Amino acid sequence: MTDTVPASEITPQRVKTKLTVPDPRHMVNLLGPRDELLRLLEKALVSDILVRGNEIIISGFPADNALAERLFMELLELVQKGEALTEDVVKRSMGMLTSGENERPAEVLTLNILSRRGRTIRPKTIGQKRYVDAIDAHTINFGIGPAGTGKTYLAMAKAVQALQAKEVTRIILTRPAVEAGERLGFLPGTLNEKIDPYLRPLYDALHDMIDPESIPRLMTQGTIEVAPLAYMRGRTLNDAFIILDEAQNTTPEQMKMFLTRLGFGSKIVVTGDVTQVDLPGGTMSGLRIVREILKGVEDVHFSQLSSADVVRHSLVGAIVDAYARWDDEQEQANGASVHAVPQRRAGRRR
Repeated sequence: MTDTVPASEITPQRVKTKLTVPDPRHMVNLLGPRDELLRLLEKALVSDILVRGNEIIISGFPADNALAERLFMELLELVQKGEALTEDVVKRSMGMLTSGENERPAEVLTLNILSRRGRTIRPKTIGQKRYVDAIDAHTINFGIGPAGTGKTYLAMAKAVQALQAKEVTRIILTRPAVEAGERLGFLPGTLNEKIDPYLRPLYDALHDMIDPESIPRLMTQGTIEVAPLAYMRGRTLNDAFIILDEAQNTTPEQMKMFLTRLGFGSKIVVTGDVTQVDLPGGTMSGLRIVREILKGVEDVHFSQLSSADVVRHSLVGAIVDAYARWDDEQEQANGASVHAVPQRRAGRRR
């Protein structure tokens, strides 16, 4: 008589998988200087890794080996395409493979948007790639997410790319001039000088993408315009790539005003973080309700970025998550206290 063992009780056997790198010269780039990347890979992967010459031997259970093999193949493809591997690239590639998404790291991390002086701007996460693809595919795209996810930076790179490709004739960058701790009247200088601090982040990003010496000329010609949102009222913007930044600080009326500036041959990108509203107390954010208002409207897309798309210091993502948890706890606590009030009043009436 033969006993049948349930599949759940069968323990898979450890196996070995061997990878051969065709060009031995790629091994140095793959493993990093003094094998720094190899040590990082050994910590990140469950399987054991052994390197002999241009061979990589992976030992472990089949599923773990399969993940390790996919990671090495993706990194090798990046190296073969001339990309320099870093710890950040390795960690992001690992994260993409374990996320369960369909996009391959080698495809995401080699999607070039803009190059200048040897520096290339490209998405670094799956969320960022989908955001960039959505900008290409839709006339109006909303990029919503926490600080450090590249919402504005990538949108500006796409704007400069569109201008260089002659898809548009001008770029318009705008922000609501909302006071956050300082009043405009107390700032020194003319009105333009008072407003300038609110627009400075847009200027900074612009200088990364266009020769700084040519920016004044392009602004004088009207090819690039950086202005407060109030300056958009009453205009129709044709053949332009228009970016509204910090849109969480627009009122519903301002958001409607801005979106209806859209002219022929134009594209709009709206960026913002609904958790960082600086509007006066009680004022509703136009960004918070626009998704519900425009739900089902054709050629309007909402891209949602998260802490997984933060490309600043790794602590920034952890801080974003910590604040999100705290906000949830506060909402739950406030909800519990609101529900408790009627019960106490009822007790007093008895």
